[in-house]
Amino acid sequence: MAVKFLSAEWAAAVERAMNSSPDFTNAAAGNNARLQQVVTDAPEGDDTRYYFVLEGGNAQLGLGELVDPDATITQSYGTAVAINKRELPIVGAFMQGQLKVTGNTMKLLQLGGVVGAMVQAISSVDVHYEPS
Repeated sequence: MAVKFLSAEWAAAVERAMNSSPDFTNAAAGNNARLQQVVTDAPEGDDTRYYFVLEGGNAQLGLGELVDPDATITQSYGTAVAINKRELPIVGAFMQGQLKVTGNTMKLLQLGGVVGAMVQAISSVDVHYEPS
């Protein structure tokens, strides 16, 4: 059954997919990060905020605000959908100005292997997207 993109069910499914992937947990080992995500122009009309915490090789993903994130990544709903569907590479979105990053960009660059493993791990999650 598909989970609604950017819902609590989606966050839980993505978290399970990452933490159950040996490739992801191996890539995540030894890395720590606290990232805030802001998705603008969501179908409900408001910005949607979710966070990603990586600590001790485990990922935590949830809706809401994160206190003292290492970095904040802001993107439109359309960009977030394209990235999640694997239609737009994260690096490509950043280079095209579709991702706005504030905070510790060096921390993000250090997570390259983790991000690649994350994209692969979450590809198994069946997601329903609302029209934007």
